[in-house]
Amino acid sequence: MTGKFNLNDSSVVVIIGSGAGGGTLANELAQKGIRSVVLEAGKRFTFGDIENDEWKMFSKISWLDKRVSSGGWHLTKNHKSLPAWIVKGVGGSTVHWAGVALRYKEHEFKTQTINGQIAGANVLDWPISLSELAPYYDKAELKMGVTGNVTGMPHLPWNNDFKVMAEGAKRVGYKDIVSGPMAINSQARDGRPGCQQIGFCMQGCKIGAKWSTMYTEIPRAEATGHCEVRPGAMVQRIEHDKKGRATGVVYVDEQGNTQIQKARIVCVAGNSIESPRLLLNSESNMFKDGLANSSGQVGKNYMVHNTAGVYAVMPEEVNMHRGTTCAGIVGDERRDDPSRGFVGGYTIETLSLGLPFMSAFMDPNPSGWGRGFASTIEKYNHMSGVWIVGEDLAMEENNISLHPTEKDQYGLPVPIVSKSAHSNDVVMHKHALATMEKIYKAVGAEQIVNLPQYPASHNMGTNRMSEKARDGVVNRWGQSHDIDNLFISDGSQFTSSGSPNPTLTIVALAIRQADYIAEQMLKKEI
Repeated sequence: MTGKFNLNDSSVVVIIGSGAGGGTLANELAQKGIRSVVLEAGKRFTFGDIENDEWKMFSKISWLDKRVSSGGWHLTKNHKSLPAWIVKGVGGSTVHWAGVALRYKEHEFKTQTINGQIAGANVLDWPISLSELAPYYDKAELKMGVTGNVTGMPHLPWNNDFKVMAEGAKRVGYKDIVSGPMAINSQARDGRPGCQQIGFCMQGCKIGAKWSTMYTEIPRAEATGHCEVRPGAMVQRIEHDKKGRATGVVYVDEQGNTQIQKARIVCVAGNSIESPRLLLNSESNMFKDGLANSSGQVGKNYMVHNTAGVYAVMPEEVNMHRGTTCAGIVGDERRDDPSRGFVGGYTIETLSLGLPFMSAFMDPNPSGWGRGFASTIEKYNHMSGVWIVGEDLAMEENNISLHPTEKDQYGLPVPIVSKSAHSNDVVMHKHALATMEKIYKAVGAEQIVNLPQYPASHNMGTNRMSEKARDGVVNRWGQSHDIDNLFISDGSQFTSSGSPNPTLTIVALAIRQADYIAEQMLKKEI
């Protein structure tokens, strides 16, 4: 025995990862009486571990295992070993997220149908539609406590940062200006308190007003007696039988011992870097190019959103750090309108960075700091800022691959994260920066600072959904085209990135997938 369930118990569902996908799936299955073992590479944190200190929390919760940035993107210069900004711990990146909970629009599921084949891209329609996912969006919003119509909770109050940006947006003609929907309680609900506007939301919510599987789905799953979570469990490979069906996983436990957990079903929810990395590491004589990779698409079509940070120095104090980190959203540019020179759209979201992160991201190279940098940063309390989040087109050459020689502390090949911009990204990026300059100048900004792009916190694709097996890795349920008892349960199954933050959609898909798994288990199909 290693805990609640025996290592040789081949009747359990093994879930790899405990974030938005894995944590939600575990609880959904547990509530149906289905037993699961959740293997989480990171440690278990408590509210006592959460500090309103950006650098301490970054060091404490971030996935800092070696990764290599490759390709033409900015991170090969600015963040060579940190291409992605995600969490290593129980709760995954639901510990580190701002709480924005937008639904995808219909056109964001149908990129290929609406725009046709796009030169230099590998676009594809999702095999599901908005109408199919809508009931699960409802369930996800109720589960997460998303402000707005489904829960009936009012949206969060506007902070000064949003008031500045919203006024500028109104003056240039925008109308879709809302302080939500957010998966942050605006009033006490479901055993969690209402937001107290403490700030520092992305480093973990000190009081639990923001939804996170760390203190919602995972504890509730464990309370049923049908779920066991094993922190510090780094999965190395998925094993299969002579018929090619998954039989269990090999992992290194907290003590450094190698273990094998048998499984009836394996669900991979390790994010868009670790999930394909695991499948590629699970190659065998039967699966020479990696598990579930008959299409050759495992690791391909990596998407991160087309992003930009824009900060304006205003004549008067703003104190953007007070209140919700992401206090408001402007959605007018989310439409698909090729007349702008690009396909897809983008969302404008206020994003307050604390002084340490603002210093780090305004110029990632401290050796370049000087009078210009100092004169800008000393006006920090006059700053108002946003994060632009735009559709990132799938490209086959944007991918996750295994380093040919370098290994990590577990003896696994280090992942190489390769990303370059499509011409569509470049045009959209310029349009978005020009939009923000217009908005901030409309309210008298004295200076506008465009930040270099950050490490990716929205990681999607690499095990994408497809109608046909030749085009992707999983079907409409996140079930491998090649192996019927192997599922992908995270954002790596996304076919396109759309413009919304991905967490709400990951949760909706996990709820939907849990229903399907339960049904198939009952029918003894898997």
